[in-house]
Amino acid sequence: MILPKIRVLHSHGRQAIPDLDAVELTPEFRGRPCLTETRDADDAEHAAAVCPTGAFTAAPLALDLGRCLFCGECARIAPRNVRFTNDYRIGSPTREGLVVRPGDPRIAFDAGKVRPEIRRCFSRALQLREVSAGGDASVEMELGATGNVNFDLGRFGIGFTDLRFIIGFTASPRHADGVVVSGPVTANMAEALEICYDAVAEPKILVACGSEACSGGLFADSRAVDRTFFDTHTPDLWLPGAPTHPMTYIDGMMNLLGRKTRQ
Repeated sequence: MILPKIRVLHSHGRQAIPDLDAVELTPEFRGRPCLTETRDADDAEHAAAVCPTGAFTAAPLALDLGRCLFCGECARIAPRNVRFTNDYRIGSPTREGLVVRPGDPRIAFDAGKVRPEIRRCFSRALQLREVSAGGDASVEMELGATGNVNFDLGRFGIGFTDLRFIIGFTASPRHADGVVVSGPVTANMAEALEICYDAVAEPKILVACGSEACSGGLFADSRAVDRTFFDTHTPDLWLPGAPTHPMTYIDGMMNLLGRKTRQ
């Protein structure tokens, strides 16, 4: 009975990615954008006018990844001004770090902005609680993928649980070291998010995952959204994306914990 199962496992081969630092995503993936100024700003102005979240601006030329939906419309309308690369390393410890300007070679990760207690307390193991604060399940699904056989984030001692089902190791905020927030934070979830965050013991970390969590995304001006939580709590890590790719999450977390360095 066991031999057929062994044959199946052997046929699957090694599915886990051995070196996550060496991962290169498909060229079709929209990651870090490159901006180039031109004398003629008509295309850039047109692209800024159609941007649904105001992430792209023509004067000055800039693209706020915290608002960006990565729809690619700006690159289609103004290809001389905007080009998306497949670089997934776009997380930042500051909200300002998500704003891309002409000449920026990469999204820098300023280690000096990371609170010392984060690396002192969590560099070896980190357990998180994930709160879907009105999300559409896209970011939540990508977060779930970080623990699958391909990415296997648990090998680094990092896990998390969703409010609906266990993905990692933490089934309660009382057992967590921090909170990962996804979704724009709806009014119905604002109190629940606050209660969950307060239940985590100090020291703790806060991660905003996805463009909706970073800025509210398409729903930023909706009456159904209540983002006062971020008025009193500043995330330690901002991860853009619509949704956030598992490698963006993994790279951001590893940099936050000091397990790798991105200049």
